[in-house]
Amino acid sequence: MNPAVLHLPFFTNLLILLVTARIFGEIMERFRQPSMIGEILAGIVLGPSVLGIMERTEEIKVISELGIFLLVILAGLEIDIDDIIKSLKGRNLLTSLFAMLLPMCGGYMAGSLFQQDIMTSLFIGLCMAITALPVCIRMLQDMGQLNSKIGQRIISVAIFDDVVALSLLGVLLSVKGTDLSLPTISMAAAVSLVKLLLLVGLLGGAYFLIRRVVNRGNYLEDYLNRLLLLLRGKEPLFALFFAFVLLFSTITEGLGLHFIVGTFFASLLISEAVIGRVHLKSIERTTGNMAMGFLAPVFFAGIGLVFERTAIQNIGLLIAVLGASYLTKSLGGYLGGRAARLSHRESVTLGVGLNARGIMEIVIANTAYVGGLISVEVFSILLVMSLLATLTTPLFLKRAFRYMDEPRSRRI
Repeated sequence: MNPAVLHLPFFTNLLILLVTARIFGEIMERFRQPSMIGEILAGIVLGPSVLGIMERTEEIKVISELGIFLLVILAGLEIDIDDIIKSLKGRNLLTSLFAMLLPMCGGYMAGSLFQQDIMTSLFIGLCMAITALPVCIRMLQDMGQLNSKIGQRIISVAIFDDVVALSLLGVLLSVKGTDLSLPTISMAAAVSLVKLLLLVGLLGGAYFLIRRVVNRGNYLEDYLNRLLLLLRGKEPLFALFFAFVLLFSTITEGLGLHFIVGTFFASLLISEAVIGRVHLKSIERTTGNMAMGFLAPVFFAGIGLVFERTAIQNIGLLIAVLGASYLTKSLGGYLGGRAARLSHRESVTLGVGLNARGIMEIVIANTAYVGGLISVEVFSILLVMSLLATLTTPLFLKRAFRYMDEPRSRRI
């Protein structure tokens, strides 16, 4: 335990952490950057890398788990299953596969080159492959490109990447506790993959059943309204929603997968067509207030508390991860764009835009670190990669859109 840490009461520590996170987050918002960056920086300042007056206690870890739970729900609510199906059709699938597989291979090779074990290399690749949907939406909205052709392609790939990455997370975490030999990992991964397919089958069956009912009328919304009229407790809609999500999370854990996977898939099923616009907005507002007002800032600041500047001894690995993350994601997006018959300049813009990382990558890296599957050094490297990508991608993407829109006469 660090002797410089202030051993204050838990709620005093929580107050300091929350207020500092919100202040730093507000500063970042003023510079049109995600508040997440400021909240992580707040933790870094309070943690061992700078002031060293606070550490990530067990109580903060518990609050962070709740923060992850709500952040994953919000991510699921932002994605429509119809959009996932759209991303799997035709050449859209080629774009998504190139943008997912090339960074995963690049991350694995970077880890292997610097003698990291199989699991660490796989998690490096998985974090590289992420394109954070919330960051993409915010970035494209600020540029007025959200509904453009390339903007929609970026969103489509980000949806695919988030869904596949969270699914693979469940598979990789199931390997924990094995001897990490290739045959053992292959067997454990195969078993987990079967379990994941069962869960996806359950999700697909529920989706098509719900869709058939919805196509016949607003029966589900009507039944929900009647049920809410019968209930006398406070916030019954919110309670029912969380019970539904927790049911899926429980099923997921029963299958031996991480609760995050079930949480994400359950929130995918909740849409405006199922429960109505008013109810959906109410759930999004209440969940968002809880997450963004309290739990998420504590989670991200807690991530900063874990970061240790002095833990990064392998500078070569840091440089390799940073270089490979930009190169492979950009190249994967470019090749995927060309495979989908986009022009050279459109493909360049697509590749640049897919480098947006953030919330989901940090959630996955944190889950791997808490599970003991990556070291604090690798976790810190992945955090640096996420922060740099989140900060620089909007700058590069603005230039890429200008490059794409240049008049043909100026290109000669």
